[in-house]
Amino acid sequence: MYTTTQTATYTVTDVRKTFGNFEADLRMIARRTGKLTQTQVEEYCQDVLTWAEGYYLDRVDIVLTNSLGKVLQAARYTVNEAGSALSGDRAGGNDWPDVAGSSLNLVICPNATWQGLDATKKQALQEKMNINWGVSSIDTSYSHLQRSSAQGYASKGYELNKENFQ
Repeated sequence: MYTTTQTATYTVTDVRKTFGNFEADLRMIARRTGKLTQTQVEEYCQDVLTWAEGYYLDRVDIVLTNSLGKVLQAARYTVNEAGSALSGDRAGGNDWPDVAGSSLNLVICPNATWQGLDATKKQALQEKMNINWGVSSIDTSYSHLQRSSAQGYASKGYELNKENFQ
């Protein structure tokens, strides 16, 4: 009887490759909804990648809210740094509506590593950001929406698992 062990060792390149799919999703959603310019998409993606490359990201949500702040649709991307997938799905499945008066937002949920950083290190990272990330008032439980599993993006064990809320 033979046994084999497969270990996946990912690098920052794998993180970038995985988040390339997130970027493709955000670009598609921004185009369909008309809520973000391509410059804004680039700024958001650069910041999200900075969080991810530092291994400070637990998840990031793309959220469409109406003029009253009620969530209409969302996509959640949860990081799994201990995954086993060596490659993942293609970006897609982003048929979001262009709702008058709505807005498109990103919500960053940092992980325990970020929480454990001292204030000086947090400030240094935030100074590199394009966006002034603050506390969000968006209810990310999405309890009024229906959840469905979507794509899994991965490279050499670094995974980003997508869920849709409609």
